[in-house]
Amino acid sequence: MDINDKITKILVDKLGIAETEVTPDANFVKDLGIDSLDYAELVMEFEQTFNIRIPDEDAEKLQTMTQAVAYISEKMG
Repeated sequence: MDINDKITKILVDKLGIAETEVTPDANFVKDLGIDSLDYAELVMEFEQTFNIRIPDEDAEKLQTMTQAVAYISEKMG
């Protein structure tokens, strides 16, 4: 399972978003309707799932699937 699949699984399982809505350019807040509480939970799930630390100033940059995948890939080296 690659990073994209894992992020999709988190969005579907934890936040109840339809898998069909999760596209590379889908904005987590504008397109998927994630509120600030869900967003904080999402970032924590990313940290646990991928065993990385995401500082708050970086978390704000993770607006879409593409951005999240690129960021996590980079953090994992």
